[in-house]
Amino acid sequence: MFNFNMFAETTRPFNTMYRCYSVSMLPGTERINVDRGGRIFLPPSALDQLTRLNIVYPMLFKLTNPHQERVTHCGVLEFVADEGKCYMPYWMMRNLLLDEGSMVKIESVSLPVATFSKFQPQSVDFLDITNPKAVLENELRSFACLTTGDVIAISYNDRIYELCVLETKPESAVSIIECDMNVDFAPPVGYVEPPSEVEKETKPQIEKKYTSKGFRIDGKAIEREDRIEPLESCKQSQQRGQPDYDYKPGFIKFFHNK
Repeated sequence: MFNFNMFAETTRPFNTMYRCYSVSMLPGTERINVDRGGRIFLPPSALDQLTRLNIVYPMLFKLTNPHQERVTHCGVLEFVADEGKCYMPYWMMRNLLLDEGSMVKIESVSLPVATFSKFQPQSVDFLDITNPKAVLENELRSFACLTTGDVIAISYNDRIYELCVLETKPESAVSIIECDMNVDFAPPVGYVEPPSEVEKETKPQIEKKYTSKGFRIDGKAIEREDRIEPLESCKQSQQRGQPDYDYKPGFIKFFHNK
């Protein structure tokens, strides 16, 4: 008896260098919404090579900028790129610190399925969205995987929102294809917590001052500093005058404070 599986083909990784460009430079018919997702375009030769390798599906890739030691992960959308080139979303090129025409290393990988991810919006404008979790879950359908530290871009109501991937579980790079993933948000960058009702009540009352200028009867100017005090203290400081019981009709008396 012979075991014919003893020489079975082992998994061989796909590992190739490509010159990368943003998807806006992809020749042919313009494609809508490919710039906000997490998938790239590879040449037909890549598909031919991948089918001859014993790779694990779905096809996921690790992208590395060898000059900057920056790494991210992605899926593939189509195999229609020019030979020797790959096209990727602009936000992905920015994470990798790549310029148009830079070289990028692409390897096939197998990632664990995501169970949790945490995002931080890069602007407080993200709070204007009524149901941000539902919007994010809908936009993540265009992604194949997530990498901790990446700043991804999503679109909603003709606006682009950027979110930093703060954490992913069970590992720092995960697959989000057909998964049940819990999503959490950190406060947006620049967000300031509004004061609570207790803080408002205990906040000290500000005493305001103003300077007024008056004139004496002899015409000389005088200045005095007045205080705006609470209403109760004003009531207490008021004193009622004493009537002049010696008043005679036709005479006017002037009194001077001493």
